[in-house]
This record gives sequence, structure tokens and C-alpha cells, in this order.
Amino acid sequence: MELWDAYNSDYEKLDGVTLIRDDEANFPEGAYHLVCEILVRHVDGTYLLMKRDPTKPLYPNMWEATAGGSALKGETDIKGALRELREETGIVADKLEFLSKDLGGHCWHVRFLCITDCDKNSIKLQEGETCDFKWVTAEEVLSMSETELVGWQMKKHIK
Repeated sequence: MELWDAYNSDYEKLDGVTLIRDDEANFPEGAYHLVCEILVRHVDGTYLLMKRDPTKPLYPNMWEATAGGSALKGETDIKGALRELREETGIVADKLEFLSKDLGGHCWHVRFLCITDCDKNSIKLQEGETCDFKWVTAEEVLSMSETELVGWQMKKHIK
């Protein structure tokens, strides 16, 4: 069972409130969980796209311009983002650049940028989460449609 901290609409943690993954119907009114999304740009200017595993219930086999997922109970947005980045790509970063945050559904979406000089062939896939990856130019990712690309909200951060 995955546990999450709860936040209000002002992005303040709600003391004493724990949320349970896949139980959104029972979230208290005005409670949101934290989702961390990381856009990865190589120092050469290309962006990392990850292909969602075909077994994923939402958006199977689609490309996404983010690594990410929910912050676990006790994690800050940055700690959750760094963990998700490592789990989903194998990239170990020591810092991320804040991009944006907004409410959507039952979630606070907090977006970061990771600039890396990693070996582009060293990306690790996370079983059950991702099944492929590719590095693309800004022009290539910006030309992708919403039917090809999940996380299209990140497009505004691609230069």
C-alpha cells in the first residue's frame, strides 16, 4: 500500500492526514497528493522521452516527456522527484531546477528540469513503468501531438 501526504489548495501540508494510492474517492474534501514530474535535457540540448509500458492502465505505449510519479509520505517535492528520476531512468542527479506547479484533479503537479551529461545509452527502464526511451530535439518533441505524447504540459518548458 502506497501512502501519500495530503496538501491543501495553497500547497500546505495537512497535518495528520494520510492519503492512500488508488483511493481518491475517499480523499477528504480539499486534499491533494503531490505528483513530481521531471523534464530531462542533456547538455547537448536533446530531451529524453520515455515510452510507457504496454501494461500501464493509462496511456499505454505512449511517449512522455517526463519521468515522475507521486511523492511518498514524508518526501518533499524535490526528494520525490529525485527518487522518481533515479527509479525511472537510472539518472542520479544532485539538483533540479523548479519549473512550475499547478493543481489538476486530486493532485498538485510540481515540475522540474534535470540537466544532465549522463551517457545517453545508460538510461535504465523500470519494469512495469517504461519499455523504451529516445533522445529527441526540441523541434521533434514540440511537433508531437497529444495522441503521441503524454505530459504535453511540459512543452511550454522546452526550448
